[in-house]
Amino acid sequence: MAEKHTIGMAAPQSGNVQRPRLIGMNDKLNLASAQLARMRSMTGMYHRRFFWDVNLTTVMIVGLFIVGWAGIPEAFLLVPVIALIGATQTAFDSSYLVFARWYAAYLERYLNEELGARVHVAGELESTYLFELGTPKIVTVPVGGGFTWFSYMTVFYTLVGAAAYAFGLALGWDVLVEASTAITALYLVALIGLTTSALVVGVWWFVSGEGERRLERVLEDRFGEPLSRSDS
Repeated sequence: MAEKHTIGMAAPQSGNVQRPRLIGMNDKLNLASAQLARMRSMTGMYHRRFFWDVNLTTVMIVGLFIVGWAGIPEAFLLVPVIALIGATQTAFDSSYLVFARWYAAYLERYLNEELGARVHVAGELESTYLFELGTPKIVTVPVGGGFTWFSYMTVFYTLVGAAAYAFGLALGWDVLVEASTAITALYLVALIGLTTSALVVGVWWFVSGEGERRLERVLEDRFGEPLSRSDS
């Protein structure tokens, strides 16, 4: 009797808990489906990490301002440091979002081609609603067209962080002036050096597209052709 091929969930055996599995697909499709589920889980996790880091940075900066205004002005000098750490950490979270989305987009296209139908459309929706892959971006803000609410929130957080950085430095300036020359020089050199390096590396990795080009080269080599705009 011929095997019946259906797409559905395998019934769990008594006493055992099984993960959902596509029935009637070959091992390559099952593997691709598992990898796609992993990438989707990864995008969800790093979205949560992004907002957790934003909220944590905000709470810490507000707390430092309160402490500074309460009579310990040295706290103001920690605000630029925390703002810089928060900015680089959220950019790091975003880099993993980009990583997961690239791999997921190729897996979706592969599965759609094998299934003969455009069943997986999450990549297209993300490209339209969040930000597009393969275009010059300031982290997740497109340099050209395609501005979205996601882009606005990224700009919003960036400007608020930059303002906190500047105000913290300005409010703590008297502390630096009264400190020894060595302490003042060490603080300013370290802060300016870290800020400059973060900006330079960020422009190289995100704005110039170096990070996405690396992903695209590997994925194109494995899957055979670049993504079209409709796939991403």
